[in-house]
Amino acid sequence: MTEYGRGSGSQPWHPEDPLYGDPGYDGQQHPQHQHPQQPSQPQYGQQQYGWDPSQSAGGPYGTGEQYGQQPVDPYTGAPPDYYGTQDAYPQPQHQHQREPQAQQHAPQQPQQYEQQVPRQAQHETQQHHTQEFAQPAEWRSEPAEEKLSFFDGLSGPAAPEPEEDAPAEERSRGRDRRGKAPKKAKRRSGTACLLVAVVLVGVVGGGGYLAYDYWQTHFGAAPDYDGEGTGQVQVEIPKGYGISQMGEVLQKAGVVKSVGAFTEAAGKDPKGKAIQPGSYTLHKEMSGAAAVSMMTNAANFLTIGEGRRAVGIYAAIDEKLGLPKGTTQGVAKDQVKNLGLPDWANSDPKIKDPLEGFLFPSQYNAGKGTKPEEILKQMVARAKETYAKQDLEGKAKELGLKSPLQLITVASMVNAEGMTHDDFRKMARVIYNRLKPTNVETNGKLEFDSTYNYIKNQSTLDLSPKQLRSYDDPYNTYFYKGLTPGPIGNPGELALKAAMDPEPGDWYYFVSIDGKTQFAKNLQEHEKLVQEFNESQKNKKKSG
Repeated sequence: MTEYGRGSGSQPWHPEDPLYGDPGYDGQQHPQHQHPQQPSQPQYGQQQYGWDPSQSAGGPYGTGEQYGQQPVDPYTGAPPDYYGTQDAYPQPQHQHQREPQAQQHAPQQPQQYEQQVPRQAQHETQQHHTQEFAQPAEWRSEPAEEKLSFFDGLSGPAAPEPEEDAPAEERSRGRDRRGKAPKKAKRRSGTACLLVAVVLVGVVGGGGYLAYDYWQTHFGAAPDYDGEGTGQVQVEIPKGYGISQMGEVLQKAGVVKSVGAFTEAAGKDPKGKAIQPGSYTLHKEMSGAAAVSMMTNAANFLTIGEGRRAVGIYAAIDEKLGLPKGTTQGVAKDQVKNLGLPDWANSDPKIKDPLEGFLFPSQYNAGKGTKPEEILKQMVARAKETYAKQDLEGKAKELGLKSPLQLITVASMVNAEGMTHDDFRKMARVIYNRLKPTNVETNGKLEFDSTYNYIKNQSTLDLSPKQLRSYDDPYNTYFYKGLTPGPIGNPGELALKAAMDPEPGDWYYFVSIDGKTQFAKNLQEHEKLVQEFNESQKNKKKSG
């Protein structure tokens, strides 16, 4: 190997030669005024033959160029700028060539070779360049990687920007000016696109649903079924419920499709506001109008008032269902064990009718085809439901009673003797005062006319003291002390609450005069009230 610049023979290709790494002729013309491709530097010590001195007298720099002369660009005729372009490698510096820190930021000017480099310095420079260009690719200055935004994928794949400064030949080969293959365009994130699409669909869909719901709620017709429905469903409307609350009960039971369908129909029907709490046997999937019509048709229901006796209820069921007299009473006697009574209902063998006190006053379904036992079961179920809400056993012990049945018996007497609901709590106090062992006013007897009338199945006030005190029957409180064996009627909820919470007082007597009940604490006060009652009765007979 001969040294660079000495005589003829093969010389190493100097890295500063502008034709270093020329890919050669491939049948294409190089466009003018384009920078040559940046070469890859050879390792020091390796022999390469980029030109043959025997075939050219001009040397590696072209015709007429001698060693020591200023090199020029063979294409442009201008001095070459190896380090002044944007994508060129950084200009190498030696220890003795470094300039002060303040001059490092000054614009770089093209290198001018004003003097011949000594051979030793040239050898060191060549070695330095060889080592520098042999550094790993990751140590070299690379352009910063393009970062993708979250929404880059919305516009589709991005096309790579064209390299305007690169030669056309290099672009056609798909390589940049440093000999590297250009990076592939980064694929946009499909997951981001899908996520954004899902969010948009959710927002649009949710907004549309809310708008539709608002329109339907405020302006649209309520969802409704058509026709009279099918099958049967038992519905219980609690006391105190309004039309909207009734609609909620019916919707949950599957009777109507929506609350609005029922309330709209009830508002249009003149009888809609007259719907009463109670038990109803309706159809599944009825229209709102059909449900209102069925619930307001008196022919489909049987209404039982507070305090009515069992025998009177049996007769009302027979009449409603068009059955012979005594039919329902016979069913009650035969199927008493199948009607759902609680265990403590028939605790005394002297009870005349085990269903007494459990045929709860309310409105019940009694349409065409209804059987007596169905109505009786509805009544017992309603009574058990009402009693279950109260602590009957605890209250019975607190008031000195033996069982919950005795508490219901007190309530039945309150309902029978009281003229109005305002009388109930005082009437209950009279009963408890007379049941006291210390009672010297009546000596432990209740002496209620209602108990005698219960025995006779009558309702009259014209009863003689002799008649009352001489009749031997467990239900005659003029003959026996204490309570009757069982209830003497079917009390309502208010009478039951009065029996559980009597008004404090020392009353032992009461007399009803012209629809108003008067209470007295002793026999003397009671006798005055009796005189007023007798005079009132005489006046009624004269005027009648």
